[in-house]
Amino acid sequence: MFHLSNGEPVINVAPLPPKQHNRRTAGNILLRCMFIIIGAVIYAVALELFLVPNQITDGGITGIAVIAAHLSQWSLGLFLFIINLPFLLIGYRQIGKTFALSTLLGIAVMSSVTVLLHHVDGVVEDTLLAFVFGGILLGLGSGIAIRFGGSLDGTEIIAILLSRKLPFSVGEIIMFFNIFILGSTGFIFNWNSALFSILAYYIASRAIDITVDGLNESKSVWIISDCIEDIGDAILSRLGRGVTYLSGEGGFSGDPKKVIFCVITRLEEAKLKEIVNHFDENAFLAVGNIHDVKGGRFKKKAIH
Repeated sequence: MFHLSNGEPVINVAPLPPKQHNRRTAGNILLRCMFIIIGAVIYAVALELFLVPNQITDGGITGIAVIAAHLSQWSLGLFLFIINLPFLLIGYRQIGKTFALSTLLGIAVMSSVTVLLHHVDGVVEDTLLAFVFGGILLGLGSGIAIRFGGSLDGTEIIAILLSRKLPFSVGEIIMFFNIFILGSTGFIFNWNSALFSILAYYIASRAIDITVDGLNESKSVWIISDCIEDIGDAILSRLGRGVTYLSGEGGFSGDPKKVIFCVITRLEEAKLKEIVNHFDENAFLAVGNIHDVKGGRFKKKAIH
């Protein structure tokens, strides 16, 4: 403590230490690496056992690698690794070190497995089956890598960055890239292969969204009614879902309103609407999709 010239005491307060962020545990890192490796293996299997043997190409940087390997007769795995390196640098600068290292792991595993499977015969010879199941596996592998913080294709890095600023999902942005890239494969293989490739990556884009957003899609529900307590009690007893009561005010009338907020699964949506209509056919009901629910009391209660 010291004094100013007017005699008033001044307390010298030491600055607070900077807040320390929790580091990832070894278990979390191991789990992340394990799932990225699984995604990379699935991705490589889709390429070498379903798509490439049937002249169905990948999109994005992987598609460029497939075309380059076909024209040069060099290893596809080599091109996959080399062409993706510049995008790893972009990922390191724009998204972070953890993302870049996770992507490096995924691409390294994918390239290695692709080399190992290069001389293995394709699983199916039917082009229809190849593009359907190859597209599903491709999207599944890519989606697993993205969900756990990595990527398996350079265009996915760009797509992840653009998805933050554009009203499109990661899968949709990747599909836009692929339309232009896959169009060029018609001149390399044939136009049937190009069209099948576009269809395969439409399927893959949907599989990516499902894998990234989650299979168990939940729904958020907002209800405004004069019978709000009756509806809330019925949701608790008949659906086993917790509800939150909120206070609101009508923007036009200025009248006080009571609002229910709750989260349900998509399988419970029809029953919830039935409950609301039973008590108030004129109730305001808004239902929206949400992809992740964590914490709170989302766990379903027993229904008696």
